[in-house]
Amino acid sequence: MSSSGRLFTSPMFLGFDHLEQMLERASKTASDGYPPYNIEQLSRTALRITLAVAGFVMDDLQITQEDNQLVIRGRQADDTQGRVFLHRGIAARQFHKAFVLAEGIEIAGAWLDNGLLHIDLHRPEPEVRVKHIAIQQGSSGGAMRPPAPPARDVELARDLSPVTEEEPFGRE
Repeated sequence: MSSSGRLFTSPMFLGFDHLEQMLERASKTASDGYPPYNIEQLSRTALRITLAVAGFVMDDLQITQEDNQLVIRGRQADDTQGRVFLHRGIAARQFHKAFVLAEGIEIAGAWLDNGLLHIDLHRPEPEVRVKHIAIQQGSSGGAMRPPAPPARDVELARDLSPVTEEEPFGRE
């Protein structure tokens, strides 16, 4: 990282501000180790996240996708009423675990089995896209010419201009 704290300081990286924000968000959420989890690569396009959620039932768990984040929340109901513990070593802990997803990652499904919550993710094969950009002839003065605005912006600019004596018919 550079001395300014920015990761992508090269002028060759254009428009990567959102990536820096995602990396910063991921580093903040990575510090909490509860619940423990595994991430497996099942194939080139498939991943599986497995969280150890012993003691949680399906009604205690919630999985959501919030923009580009997979968020898993767990909150156990308080079932201690009428019970007397001589020792309580199993904490009824709540948790919030977030994973930042790359663009295009889809959540294929989730299931709870023997205290393990499995979440399958699918990454579609990227399409190869090639776009040719037309090069226009520049002015002879060597100065850069800005691109022409879209037609609707020209019409709007014409509609907003005041009527002068040189425009005998005024606006339409």
